[in-house]
Amino acid sequence: MSHNFYPTSLREYDIRGLVGETLTEADAHAIGRSFGTIVRRAGGSRVAVGYDGRASSPGFATAVVAGLNAAGIDAIEVGLGPTPMLYFSVYELACDGGIMVTGSHNPPAYNGFKMMLKDRPFFGADIRDLGAMAAAGDWETGEGSSRAHDIMDRYVERLVQDWDVPQATADAFTIAWDCGNGAAGPVVEKLVARLPGTHHLLFTEVDGNFPNHHPDPTEEKNLADLKRVVAEKGCDFGLAFDGDGDRLGAIDSQGRVVWGDQLLGILAEPVLKAVPGGTIIADVKASQALYDRIAELGGTPLMWKTGHSLIKAKMKEVDSPLAGEMSGHIFFKHQWYGFDDGIYAGIRLIRAVASLGGSLTALKDAMPAMVNTPEMRFQSSEDRKFAVVTEVLDRLRAAGATVDETDGARVNTPDGWWLLRASNTQDVLVARVEARTEAALARLQDELHQQLAASGVEPVLAGH
Repeated sequence: MSHNFYPTSLREYDIRGLVGETLTEADAHAIGRSFGTIVRRAGGSRVAVGYDGRASSPGFATAVVAGLNAAGIDAIEVGLGPTPMLYFSVYELACDGGIMVTGSHNPPAYNGFKMMLKDRPFFGADIRDLGAMAAAGDWETGEGSSRAHDIMDRYVERLVQDWDVPQATADAFTIAWDCGNGAAGPVVEKLVARLPGTHHLLFTEVDGNFPNHHPDPTEEKNLADLKRVVAEKGCDFGLAFDGDGDRLGAIDSQGRVVWGDQLLGILAEPVLKAVPGGTIIADVKASQALYDRIAELGGTPLMWKTGHSLIKAKMKEVDSPLAGEMSGHIFFKHQWYGFDDGIYAGIRLIRAVASLGGSLTALKDAMPAMVNTPEMRFQSSEDRKFAVVTEVLDRLRAAGATVDETDGARVNTPDGWWLLRASNTQDVLVARVEARTEAALARLQDELHQQLAASGVEPVLAGH
């Protein structure tokens, strides 16, 4: 029996869709059976399965398990929790792969699947092959088993295993944690119970409708509640997570956002003390100030494509100890298997702040004064967004512009840069602009808008 499941894009590093329309439990079963077939043909036999707090997630997880079993694969069900807990379970339980049912930071009506093999990420061509396998019904047949395994307490224990903050310093910290009603909530409750200091928790109740605010810490409007609590409680800083807990957001005591590339610059310092000369990877959206800072610390900066699976693959290729994205995905190799975990990154940020003087606010103050935009998103259809980037690149080449084509178009000028790329996960174009002065920023933004207009894209932010 074949199935008409097709991934939305070859460049996707996971599978997402609109529940009941472009993504159904039949799709979930086909994904489970196809992934199980891939694992079995590679000699594997066990796959871990987890799910986030969306209303559709338990049903999708049940269908995935049935698909795995039908391919002769045993399923270890780790239940409700953040995506990094599923990643952790693959290593901890000696599984051959893992499937996480999650819509990540997308609206409640969406859901999806993130997958991994025991020794590498699963994305791109892997997903294309999985879709072709499902369409052809090219599946193994068997009778796998399933069993539940509650791993959350062991995961929390591992989160605090590397805690080395002096007691007096840790006791002095007051930290706010905003879980956004996402899957990180129960883990964070258990975690802070084991940490010294004073902790204020927001929205730890898992609710896939996200009744308080959308769980995407890369958009500053979603940090309003965290800013309020940090101000009211006199916190040293605040931490925030996305819907499945694999991304970290942060603000300092003054309510200023510490963006993903700035977090990576802080985290890089202790890592490079432990791994002198290490290659630190950041995505194409990161500030030039980050790459300069890594070089100042004696590290080797490397710009790479946006996408958590793409970053993970590059880390393995160049043996990088640390990598990160503007989106708040942060990856530690030596102590955390190289996967992205927003909660663990939060622990490492506390450690880094403690070792670098004890004040995230002071660290933010010391950062170079760059003038830049936040990440901007412009509406563009799935079948048009990549074509727009190609058109822009063609025009830039013809004009003799200095362009880095690592991922989309990053246009470099003497007084700043601008970036345009197609989102891996949404029907939008993503852009960012950075300059040395406000006047240069305005000029570069105008260049970006002219290029968008030339390809028929309205320079109006998506969602506005």
